[in-house]
Amino acid sequence: MLEEFLRLAHVVGATVLFGTGAGIAFFMVMAHRTGDTKLIAHVAGTVVIADTIFTATAAVLQPVTGYLLAQSIGWSLQEGWIALSLLLYVLTGIFWLPVVWIQIRLRNLARSASAAGLPLPSAYHRLYRVWFACGFPAFFSVVGIFWLMLNKPSIALF
Repeated sequence: MLEEFLRLAHVVGATVLFGTGAGIAFFMVMAHRTGDTKLIAHVAGTVVIADTIFTATAAVLQPVTGYLLAQSIGWSLQEGWIALSLLLYVLTGIFWLPVVWIQIRLRNLARSASAAGLPLPSAYHRLYRVWFACGFPAFFSVVGIFWLMLNKPSIALF
């Protein structure tokens, strides 16, 4: 019973992480494409809230449920596919943490531009490009984690 609950919690957490990340990326890109500072400020503000509530919570719970699930099943964290999944998870976090700060800055820059009736400043566009670029390694790392979790390949790392 505990194993089934942990498995469900782990899958729901992965779904929240992946879904929220994909949704945030989609809505930020679509808002950015309009060039409308007021819309961008609103969407970026919503994105910051969503990242705080959903992504951060799931990001903390994923390793907890993963660890407890592995213990429940009897898997060693040193199994190759688990160790590689953990490395990819850390890589995802390395790209996600700056994105959180960037999203806050993008929101603030768009709010300031909107309030002043000005176009988005060059700092916004520079940060947006970094934000956009950080999404690719994070996205593909999560896809890699999904593949590893579903296939559990025999990988000798240790």
